Amino acid sequence: MVIQKAVITAAAPNQRKLPLQTLIDKEGNEKSFLELLTEEVKAAGINDLCIITQPGDEGAYGQAIGDHAHNVSFLPQKEALGYGHALYTAREFTGKDPFLHLVGDHLYVNRGSESSAKHLVDFANKHECAVSTVQPTREGLITNFGVVGGKRLQGVNDVYQVERVMEKPTPTEAEQKLLVPGLRAGNYLCFFGMHVLTPTVMDILGKELRSNKRISLSVALNMLAQTEQYFALEKNDLRYDMGEKYGLLKAQLALALHGKDRDRILNELVEFFAMKDETGK
Repeated sequence: MVIQKAVITAAAPNQRKLPLQTLIDKEGNEKSFLELLTEEVKAAGINDLCIITQPGDEGAYGQAIGDHAHNVSFLPQKEALGYGHALYTAREFTGKDPFLHLVGDHLYVNRGSESSAKHLVDFANKHECAVSTVQPTREGLITNFGVVGGKRLQGVNDVYQVERVMEKPTPTEAEQKLLVPGLRAGNYLCFFGMHVLTPTVMDILGKELRSNKRISLSVALNMLAQTEQYFALEKNDLRYDMGEKYGLLKAQLALALHGKDRDRILNELVEFFAMKDETGK
């Protein structure tokens, strides 16, 4: 299996401005959030990218990715029928091929030299199956994420066989249905926001949308887990939800503290908090 296509969903009606937000990357360069996402895709060796948008946003998003516009296509989600429908909008683009999928409201910051997307794509190519990245997350936060249940592969610390997927479960539901042997008590495997998906996912979405009009991606992935081999790959990198309160601030700080200006930023933060203590405000 070779992953040569990618899909970014950026069509949420209440988050249309997120991809246009400007940040300073690790090298100190000013870039749009959408440009950073596009670079994450290209770091995985993928040049054929489709971005799902709200109708009318294609021009602004095209300008936001600048020099990366080559081999990027924009598809509007003509009806606001949810996340699963937004991804299904790309069905003709993906065709019968597996593809990388990133959510359009998360910024990814790798701790090491290899990008999160490249790590995922290389793993999926090797194992030739669908793979979702996950992070152990304490139960107080799981109502914000899709959550997977399953078993750790024997002899491997960071790979799980997915058996069940639920969208934003309550802690009680998670305790009953999503416990993963070997995971720290009170922690569950939550989606990191990055997947390699097989054509089967589009088939499932299409079938369900014809009867239900709406379907979450988590529901489709739960069906996938009953259909074919599906792994979860644990990530130690960072991801930030740009749509939450102060999400942009936290994402910018993460980029700065993992970039070439780390020492400068740390010194300025120390001065900032020292000034706060002196003024008492």
